[in-house]
Amino acid sequence: MKIATWNVNGFRAREKQFADWLERDLPDVVCLQELKAERSQIPELPGLSGYDSYWHGLRAYSGVSLHVRKGVFEAPPVFSHPDFDMESRIVQAELGKLVLASVYVPNGGKDYEAKLQFLVRLADWTRQLAREGRELVLCGDMNVTRSDMDLHPKEVKPGVIGQREEERDLFERVLGDRLVDVTRVLAPDNPNLFTWWAPWRNMRQRNIGWRIDYVLASPSIAARASSCTVLADVGTSDHAPVMMTTA
Repeated sequence: MKIATWNVNGFRAREKQFADWLERDLPDVVCLQELKAERSQIPELPGLSGYDSYWHGLRAYSGVSLHVRKGVFEAPPVFSHPDFDMESRIVQAELGKLVLASVYVPNGGKDYEAKLQFLVRLADWTRQLAREGRELVLCGDMNVTRSDMDLHPKEVKPGVIGQREEERDLFERVLGDRLVDVTRVLAPDNPNLFTWWAPWRNMRQRNIGWRIDYVLASPSIAARASSCTVLADVGTSDHAPVMMTTA
């Protein structure tokens, strides 16, 4: 199974790239963030006809979607939102005891406290799902680097939002012993795994970036992962997709 996430930074600007990537890699689950579009602004895409889809967007701002290939699971997904959803930032799909979710954490530049509160609620939610015996795959743009290893040395700037210790502490609360950062577990010593690059000075081509996009999975799912790869060759968003493949 292939589960992928991508912050597209404007779906309509990346529509053709998304369709090409979908055809190339054939992910079974796709989580998108930063749609910057309402549902009425998104055309019907032939490539998504084989998916159960849920679009959750706002005009010109934020937005997430979740797409599950038909026939992969025994029953169709039941889409909904945790009660802490704000600004169209999270959608979940229930498939029996499995929960899939696409999340776009606020970057915190305009309202840092709102970002921290969102992370607190996100951690509470993952904890509650674990208490219920649910498995979870949480994908998306967390807007937090877990450690300085997730930054190019030229981008390490202590105190900058996205690198602050209180944000990283909350990220660890989201994980707890309930979720695994699959990319990092499979490549624990790779210091070049970046998913976002500032859109100037050829930062992407030079791979001077941040790792802020993640596939986080329950340990039982992460244990079956054979790869979790940054697809830096895909698209012109300032983010690259990340895709986990499991047995």
